[in-house]
Amino acid sequence: MNYVKGNKENSLTPITSTWIKEILENKSLLNELMSTYGSPINIHHLPSFVNNIKKFQQVFKNKQVDAQLFYARKANKSKGLVKKALETGIGVDTASFKELQQSISLGGKTDTLVLTSAIKTKEQIELAIDQQIPIVLDNNDECELTQQIAQQKNAKALIAIRVSGFIVDGEKLYSRFGFDIETVKEYILQHFVKDKTYHSLELTGLHFHLDGYSTHQRGIALHSCLDLVEELKAYHLPIRFIDMGGGILMNYLEKEEEWLSFKEQLKNSVKEQKEDLTFNGTGLGYEMINGKLEGSLKTYPYFNKINGQLFIEEVLNNKQHNSGLENYKRANQQQIQLRIEPGRSLLNQVGITVAKVAHRKQDAKGQWLVGLEMNMSQMLSSSADFLLDPYIIYQDEIEDHQEEVKVYFTGAYCLERDILLKRAIQLPKLPAIGDTVVFVNTAGYMMHFFETEAHLFELSTNLIYEKTLEVPQASDFIDDNLI
Repeated sequence: MNYVKGNKENSLTPITSTWIKEILENKSLLNELMSTYGSPINIHHLPSFVNNIKKFQQVFKNKQVDAQLFYARKANKSKGLVKKALETGIGVDTASFKELQQSISLGGKTDTLVLTSAIKTKEQIELAIDQQIPIVLDNNDECELTQQIAQQKNAKALIAIRVSGFIVDGEKLYSRFGFDIETVKEYILQHFVKDKTYHSLELTGLHFHLDGYSTHQRGIALHSCLDLVEELKAYHLPIRFIDMGGGILMNYLEKEEEWLSFKEQLKNSVKEQKEDLTFNGTGLGYEMINGKLEGSLKTYPYFNKINGQLFIEEVLNNKQHNSGLENYKRANQQQIQLRIEPGRSLLNQVGITVAKVAHRKQDAKGQWLVGLEMNMSQMLSSSADFLLDPYIIYQDEIEDHQEEVKVYFTGAYCLERDILLKRAIQLPKLPAIGDTVVFVNTAGYMMHFFETEAHLFELSTNLIYEKTLEVPQASDFIDDNLI
């Protein structure tokens, strides 16, 4: 085997698809790709993307629910994924002018695009109205601006209202986004029915997106929105859909016991002030305060039994409503289309990030630092760390007598905190200059979400790969810029 996984012990073993293993085994291919495109490169596998789409579609088909998926474009900026999403028949959720503009140029239309930006500029709204793309409105100022622009254009703006503040088990769920569920009905009736303030806005749907990953909370939120739709029916408002947003859990790891073990080891490491598990003993959210362990793990929950399709099923099956009916049955009765906006979970097993070793050094503590030709922004999300074991492809064979070594991978920014993985990675030998490191399952939010061009570094190259059963050749990989 040409490649090895880091951390033979104390592992966090990533689920690794067959297509990824085929590439890992092809040392000459990766050398050729990096020689052509530089380091790092991101490889996106479109058949895996399509497979994820079909799995979600099957959930709704099994329930006989009218549904539509919208791929959350913000999770990854590759145009090839947008084009494939539209070709496959699903929609794309856009969150900026450029995302919307590109998605339109790639074939997106009224029924396959939506604009959900947190900040909606005049230019975004104008483009959406011109192309009749639905806009999810978050507040009264956005409603006023959209009404003003639509009226000037003598056009209708297709809109949905974002709702939040749901009551779950007696507790109100806070969000900085959306209209409060307890006052939104009165708001809609006042402005869309009574005084018709927003006569140029066609209210076609409701939208919500909850923080966190509770299927119970989402189930209650969906019931609340179905209640609202039912109450608004008497006023002949053309509400056709409820969009449940994204944030659908996925599972990254092969083994639950590894995840549980890591979390306990991390807590113990912080308690005992050890520095052998993470860089300089960082607690990834845990810290000792007055002799007591405080805080919580500030990373994504990398192992989840309820993930993907099972996650959505739990939301659809929720029947904690006075009618005693499940959500999917209520949606069917009301002839409401259900929509979701997955990003990360649609990109499960879709992408890898590949980088070249530039140097090795020992710091003042004797820790081995392996510098890669990439920077922290090219594999960064809001999570405190990316907790998957990477793969190493050595140019030379591993000899039996060579000593194992613990390393930390560092990036190219002139910042002390440019540590690519904060976990110590145990390897069978020290990587050499020119060896390759592969990070698995990075397509969702890791590759591009915070990528910058500080120091005038080039952005990473994104490659699109479509084949499944053939041995990959360099010519099979298409530069995303050419799409």
